[in-house]
Amino acid sequence: MKILITSAASAQAYQLKNKLNNPDTILGDYAELPGTMLKTGNMLALPAPNDSSYAHKMLTLSLDNQIAKIYALQPAELSLLKEAGTLFNEYGITILSADEI
Repeated sequence: MKILITSAASAQAYQLKNKLNNPDTILGDYAELPGTMLKTGNMLALPAPNDSSYAHKMLTLSLDNQIAKIYALQPAELSLLKEAGTLFNEYGITILSADEI
């Protein structure tokens, strides 16, 4: 079971990754990330939450990367993903906030 934590450019994402202590944890961000970080496979470029098809792009990305849980750290991301929660649940993907460890 892979876990995606958004806001990879933040200290909060790394703190959460350490708390979860799961080797299958991937960090992702819609902010520009260095190419070397993306090439390792432990970090993903995410769509921006202001994209009109954000939830669908996140679902596709999750399915392509076998992600079962998403910890959305930005309020805008969390809100949009929670709104589409039923769709994600149909595919066995759980949407969580950082407080839901």
